[in-house]
Amino acid sequence: MKRAYRAGSGATPPHPTPPRRNWIAVACQEHALRGCAQPEHGFMQVCHGKQAPLQRLNAGDRVVYYAPTRTRGGQDKLQAFVSAGLVLPGPAYSFDMGGGFVPYRRDVAYVPVQPAPIAPLLDALDFVEDRQHWGYRFRFGLLEVGDADMRRILRAMQAPLERLHFQQPAA
Repeated sequence: MKRAYRAGSGATPPHPTPPRRNWIAVACQEHALRGCAQPEHGFMQVCHGKQAPLQRLNAGDRVVYYAPTRTRGGQDKLQAFVSAGLVLPGPAYSFDMGGGFVPYRRDVAYVPVQPAPIAPLLDALDFVEDRQHWGYRFRFGLLEVGDADMRRILRAMQAPLERLHFQQPAA
């Protein structure tokens, strides 16, 4: 019989829970919003459906989508954060979208948000090291950011912070 873990008891400690991480995924608004069409049963795809980047995420990680444009390959600039949620348990899986396109996805529970332009946030975001070339960090399609930056972005999106496991600041 397995004993409950108590520090110093000699019992085996439980597996540590990995720390919650924060991610910015990059896709056009049209594609990002497809993933959150069913909020509690949404999905995410990154880097044109590659599996490897999705394997970096853990269940419970926070993710927001940054959309440089409204449509893929479009000249219709948007430069805004458009969706946010928590990565759900389960591995990346392939999904046949038809026409021979079989990208990898991760399941995400999205929360209601308002799109938030990035321009007003640029001076406040720690991951923006060079104001002149701020978009450079998005070129790989998935970027890890700190809690402070994620909180700033989520506040700008009017996201329910408690549903994304951020405590509301004390009044």
